[in-house]
Amino acid sequence: MRVLFTVCADRSLFYSMAPLAWALRTAGHDVRVASQPNLAATVTQAGLTAVPLGRDHAIWRALAHDPGKRREVRAGLLPPYDVVERPDVTWEHLVEGYRQQVTWWHKAENFPLVDQLVDFARWWRPDLVVWEPVSYAGAIAAAAAGAAHGRLLWSLDVFGATRREFLRRKADGGHAEDPLRDWLAAHAAKHGVAFSEELVTGQFTVDQFPPSLRLPSPPTGDEPLSMRYTPYGGPAVVPAWLRTPPSRPRVALTFGITATGQYDGYAVNLRAILDALSDVDVDVVATVADAERDGLGRAPDNARLVPYVPLHALAPTCAAVVHHAGPGTLATTSLHAVPQLALPWDFDEPALAARLAAQGAGLVLDPRAATGATVRDAVLRLLDDPALRTGAGTLRDGMLAMPTPNELVPRLEELTTGR
Repeated sequence: MRVLFTVCADRSLFYSMAPLAWALRTAGHDVRVASQPNLAATVTQAGLTAVPLGRDHAIWRALAHDPGKRREVRAGLLPPYDVVERPDVTWEHLVEGYRQQVTWWHKAENFPLVDQLVDFARWWRPDLVVWEPVSYAGAIAAAAAGAAHGRLLWSLDVFGATRREFLRRKADGGHAEDPLRDWLAAHAAKHGVAFSEELVTGQFTVDQFPPSLRLPSPPTGDEPLSMRYTPYGGPAVVPAWLRTPPSRPRVALTFGITATGQYDGYAVNLRAILDALSDVDVDVVATVADAERDGLGRAPDNARLVPYVPLHALAPTCAAVVHHAGPGTLATTSLHAVPQLALPWDFDEPALAARLAAQGAGLVLDPRAATGATVRDAVLRLLDDPALRTGAGTLRDGMLAMPTPNELVPRLEELTTGR
């Protein structure tokens, strides 16, 4: 069958989709990945066929001129998606949140390519479209082409949970306004597609996190399909030094690939953390973007600073990992049963980190209040507390019990045939 993946032009989102795309391709299916032009090279580097469409959006270029706005955008879940953490929010908060996100996020991501994506889908005639949860253009294109379609989550399903709560409150209060529906319905109508909630949450959903880390399932509705997270972070080389086992516990520091590319740097003081760990008998490996390296000065004697090292190769050698709670980083570390310290800031990271701590597999510090000393104390606890190692092992076992991308392919084939 023909399978079309659609993704907003964000490397980390595409990376989370690549293993399933490979699984479908190696099962004999024709797979293509549609996005805006600036993601095409990333897609082809992954050995997949890119379909560049539309034009590149200017969200991050616009935010580059407003550091304060960039930091505001990073600070936890944006309304209305914060309803998953704030069940007491008002109807007005939800509506205004949707107004803001439709205008400044979802339109900006989807409008530049939706028309060309529909044209491509009608020409290529995919049997199945797999879209990540903010690539609503993929759902419209699938409906316009008569294809089965579903969402592939890259983190907690804050989008689906918010939508369910919004619709519940809308029905209970007799409210009429629905900014997300109005926007999607207008675009869908241009292409002869009638609105349905499948344009918001798909005909099915694939979740890459184990049930212990997910948001509570709705009392009614289909449960998500489970798929084990498979690490992929782009082209990489495993350095020779990583093949030599460390002589003392190794601690990795990594704060993601978007902090410097899209925002205004790391949310924590990396220099202070390195200094605080300098007298601890550990081997520190810190992945530091070139843009941040110059401001750090000389690395402590027990630290190695590198621009990048594949985390799936580094994590198994570590006794602890300190990170930003990015979904891919957290999932990769969890697969190797390594206790984690999360310093979350951006969008879904605080909510995901809270669930990690509740699982007993790690600790959480607010990066706005964290100091070198508090990070040092947390790292020492990660190294010494057997309960955290046990929790990390339980989380790993939960992930390994999930179907691999290859094992999920037959189920997707069944769903596509059924549609």
